[in-house]
Amino acid sequence: MKPIDLTNVQEAGNGVKLPAGGYICRIGYAEDKPEKSYILVQYDIEDGEYAHYYADRQKANPTWAWGGTLYKSYKQAALPMFKRFCSCVTKSNPGYLFDGNTNADEKTLSGKLIGLVLGEEEYTGNDGTIRTRLYCVTEKTVDDIRAGKFKVPDKKTLAPTSSGFTDMGGGDDSDLPFS
Repeated sequence: MKPIDLTNVQEAGNGVKLPAGGYICRIGYAEDKPEKSYILVQYDIEDGEYAHYYADRQKANPTWAWGGTLYKSYKQAALPMFKRFCSCVTKSNPGYLFDGNTNADEKTLSGKLIGLVLGEEEYTGNDGTIRTRLYCVTEKTVDDIRAGKFKVPDKKTLAPTSSGFTDMGGGDDSDLPFS
């Protein structure tokens, strides 16, 4: 490894983990990906105990990848979910309309509020360990989040992995030399 000067580098702390829950979020950035038929939406927590959670993490470590990201597909099969997203943004921002049709400029989403329900799910990391991350379960209006009109689902866990051994079951092993 080449020598690295760590003299002026602040050591990373354990930090506060964002828990699953309902959050009022502000959209910071939205970009259309027409070749894939989705809008990439980056957001941050707007208020409460975890306000500016992602921005604060990025300030503390500028090389850290942005964490609050949604991919809102507008493929035919995903249109009902895309419409829910549009409706929740519109209802959460009086006087604003984002309908994906006549008002479809994704750049106008920047600065808008939306309610998000974040849940936890397990995944297998690159090193093979099981880790946990947050994902967006659903969008809600800001009023629904404030009123507690949402349910955080149980953590999605990975199915137990098999050892690779298949028990053929029930055979007679009396003729085996080591039984």
